[in-house]
Amino acid sequence: MQTVTLSDAQPAILTVAVAAVLTQAQLKRIRARFDPKTKRYVAPSEPTIRRVLQGADVEALDAAIGAWLLGTAGFEAVAVDGKVLKGAVRAEGAQVHLLSAFLHGQGVTIAQKQIARKTNEIPELRNLLQDVNIAGKVVTADALHTQRETARFLVEDKKADYLFTAVKGNQRKLRDRLTCLPWGDFPPQR
Repeated sequence: MQTVTLSDAQPAILTVAVAAVLTQAQLKRIRARFDPKTKRYVAPSEPTIRRVLQGADVEALDAAIGAWLLGTAGFEAVAVDGKVLKGAVRAEGAQVHLLSAFLHGQGVTIAQKQIARKTNEIPELRNLLQDVNIAGKVVTADALHTQRETARFLVEDKKADYLFTAVKGNQRKLRDRLTCLPWGDFPPQR
């Protein structure tokens, strides 16, 4: 099957794929086919939509939609989390593992990346957020990402802040230091 780049795909097909019902004005605006017999704009059929989406460059489409969502939604924080997809397996039988970045308030995914079998989420967080504009925003992640290089990447390269939610066995020295603090006095009494 030939891969269709995002620039080659018809805007009408991609728009209809994400919009359940479009008015005639909307169909005209996205340059849908005009049927001279009915004098109406016609949305692409389900098989046409399926063929275009199956042949589309998924990474380019994901990046374009994520960039569009970032541009339209006011947001302050991005959560990064990985999940194993239940029931989804690769050709060799391994489970599919995705790392996603999504907007806290909206719950909208702005970027996602499949984790290769021979790596894990830690280095892939940097690849996931490399082209995402998060300057001045807060990135939250679980204990797995409590790593110096991840913190450095977010602060220095991306100009973002971070909040790592927990420290577990992956950072024993830091965990030991934290357990020595007087947590019984936290938060301070007023």
